[in-house]
Amino acid sequence: MKDTIFKLLENKKIAKNTYECTLVGDTSHISASGQFVNLKLDGFYLRRPISVCNVEGDKLTLIYKVVGQGTEQMASMKGGEEILTLTGLGNGYNLEKSGDKPLLVGGGAGVPPMFLLCRKLISEGKKPTVILGFGSKDEVFYENEFKELGASVIVTTVDGSYGVKGFVTDAFCMVEYTYVYTCGPEPMLKAVYNKSTTSGQYSFEERMGCGFGACMGCSCKTKYGNKRICKDGPVLEKEEIIW
Repeated sequence: MKDTIFKLLENKKIAKNTYECTLVGDTSHISASGQFVNLKLDGFYLRRPISVCNVEGDKLTLIYKVVGQGTEQMASMKGGEEILTLTGLGNGYNLEKSGDKPLLVGGGAGVPPMFLLCRKLISEGKKPTVILGFGSKDEVFYENEFKELGASVIVTTVDGSYGVKGFVTDAFCMVEYTYVYTCGPEPMLKAVYNKSTTSGQYSFEERMGCGFGACMGCSCKTKYGNKRICKDGPVLEKEEIIW
């Protein structure tokens, strides 16, 4: 874990209320897909936790959705601005359990951490299928980027305006898979949990105070005792989850 200053290179809108920003700085403490960073924004006491989408050298890519005053301020930031960033947070995904044909399931803001995970799995010779779930066509992002990595991609939209109509679990019948990695809102995670036929790893979205386990504000019960989503998670094994 390290607190360092990153410089914003680019901040662009890529879908409805969704932005991609590229930062440059010390990324050495980001060691696993599924980890997150905590951004210090001027005028806000609590930092904003954002999942890592991609890391290449000293470049860090984050994708965020504008949902409140903090992310609204982020959307207005311009290239050249500096952001104090706490990196290397969370435990990330374990790739050793994936098997040959892992299934990656991302819903909305849960899509970004699937990208770095997908890239790493493909580099190991795995053949992942990615299911991306959105509400409507104007919310879809990164479909082509996943395809460019070499993954098989299925997009679902709740209103049927693009791809498969319905939820991410409605596309499960189209896929053969050996393991599941997923990130998204809790109702989606629970649906994936109930639908999937294999073990898996589930990344939970949670409101966090500190981001590194000190405040205990994001504690949850598991079959193996209480865990802090920010430090012991955000990735939990399917077998330990209590709904």
